[in-house]
Amino acid sequence: MKLLNFGSLNIDRVFSVAHTLRPGESMATADPQIYAGGKGLNQSVAAARAGLSVFHAGKIGTDGLFLLQKLEDAGVDTRYIQVDTEVPSGCAYIQVEPDGRNSMLICPGANHTLSQEQILQTLGDFSPGDLLLLQNETNLTTFLVESAKAMGMKISYNPSPITDAALSMDYSLIDLLLVNEEEAAALCGAKLPAKETLKKLCSRCPGVVVLTLGEQGAYGALDSAIEFIPACAVTAVDATGAGDTFAGYLLWALSVGRRLVDAMAIAAKAAAITVTQAGAADAIPTRIQVEKATF
Repeated sequence: MKLLNFGSLNIDRVFSVAHTLRPGESMATADPQIYAGGKGLNQSVAAARAGLSVFHAGKIGTDGLFLLQKLEDAGVDTRYIQVDTEVPSGCAYIQVEPDGRNSMLICPGANHTLSQEQILQTLGDFSPGDLLLLQNETNLTTFLVESAKAMGMKISYNPSPITDAALSMDYSLIDLLLVNEEEAAALCGAKLPAKETLKKLCSRCPGVVVLTLGEQGAYGALDSAIEFIPACAVTAVDATGAGDTFAGYLLWALSVGRRLVDAMAIAAKAAAITVTQAGAADAIPTRIQVEKATF
């Protein structure tokens, strides 16, 4: 099975702050860091480091050529990434608090210049049963889902950030839905207890549904059976990319036949390692590191 990730590629600018800025507040910060990021790129790196055969498709500007190198260094095939000479790469401005919590502003840039022609040409190189991984930081997501499903691909969707397109998505086409607490609340129309949230999401998505809750662990549902795994206890430095690491490792573990609860546990362990280091893609561990971790 091949994994095609039609996903975002961002230049992350990370600022260490005492606290997230309040309305009207200004704050000085020193030594901002620049990293490769974007939910798409991060999830491709995680899936590749876990052991999947990953192909990434998308668009960058001429300012983002180092993003290609970051993916290739992780073992990701970048032949389907196009360079837009007129639009800059997507970027994110991330505030990281001392406890590792973060908030961010995202500018889509070239991520929102995908065309139907690029999508159809790329999908033409894949086969029924291959996996399409999507987030919600690119344009034409609905077209991607409908086109890939029509050709028999399996679809994993992480609707982040929540948009009108995500809210109106036909979730009966999704084979694996991965959401955090805020995304789940938006899809359900209200913040509900975890098990009730899962039941409501499962009524819309007949496949696997996974709900991540950060330090509170994660819930998963398959065929109405609900599983729970606790989070690993670590000291967080930067939570950026934790959810993306979880996604990549979850996909790998399920692809090799692990039970859902075991796949979630492996994914949680990988995510825990990620938050102990600064940056997103740079902090994602290899499978050897995950297997050696003792927490």
